[in-house]
Amino acid sequence: MKSMKRRSLVLTDETARHPFRANLAPHVLHGTKPLAMPRRRWFSMDDLRDFLLAYCACFLAVSLYIA
Repeated sequence: MKSMKRRSLVLTDETARHPFRANLAPHVLHGTKPLAMPRRRWFSMDDLRDFLLAYCACFLAVSLYIA
């Protein structure tokens, strides 16, 4: 019977400085660049809606506590 060498599935990368990154496959480390996120406006209607919802909820809670 031939002697079979055991090889790990992922070879370590010594240039990776973290143990988790060292065990990743090369195609994972050298993947594509992340997609650029489109810039949002500074203030949107969703922000206004969320603020008013939180304001009304706090106002209602304080009013019920006082009454």
